[in-house]
Amino acid sequence: MTDFETITVPARLCGYPGVAFGGYVAGVLASRAAAKTVRVDFRRPVPTDSPVRLAPTAAGGAELAAGDALLAAATPAEPAVEAPAAPSWEQATAAADAYRAAPPDGMVDCFGCGLHRTPDTGLRLHCGRIPGTGLVAAAWTPGPGVADAEGMLPPELVWGALDCPGNAAGRLLDDRRAGAVTASLTARLLRPVRIGSQLVSYAWLLGSEGRKYRVGTALATADGDLCAVAEALWVEPRT
Repeated sequence: MTDFETITVPARLCGYPGVAFGGYVAGVLASRAAAKTVRVDFRRPVPTDSPVRLAPTAAGGAELAAGDALLAAATPAEPAVEAPAAPSWEQATAAADAYRAAPPDGMVDCFGCGLHRTPDTGLRLHCGRIPGTGLVAAAWTPGPGVADAEGMLPPELVWGALDCPGNAAGRLLDDRRAGAVTASLTARLLRPVRIGSQLVSYAWLLGSEGRKYRVGTALATADGDLCAVAEALWVEPRT
């Protein structure tokens, strides 16, 4: 690869300690792909605070590599799964409050779902179960600290809002253990997201087999208008 750029993911944009937040990485790769719907496959953990190489591919996608090791790859894809109607703002608020009151074990300081993050230092995707449904959801409002120059949530962080809810769906809807990782994320962004707006990030289970499970995730406004939708494959750690 000769046409490439070097990027470094700051430590604050971590998922697990020392590992870049997967949703953010996927969004960065997707921004370089020539498609509206993009699939990102993760091959190895992407380190934080370490330069990595981002390069376009002949197929209209992009790859992230460190030395000769492929870390992640983005490819044009078919439209992501259709999303069910979003929970109400009130339902999502109650679910997030319940999650924060009794979080599952194994939590880490993740940029997407870390409990100690503020609206300016993380996304606060504290997804709890919506009673009587097959959904998990969080109500959240991104702060000015995560805005771009136009006061919008950057596209790579819209992708980020589609990541952690999948982990919550596995843990709360499928009794999965802590430590699962995103193996692939396929998403389509539908509309810009303004900083300070009330948002609902939610997820549902699509299938489960062995250490793997599939989820759908979506981001909507408090009025229920979809901003983005995705399908993800998650993999539990080996015992």
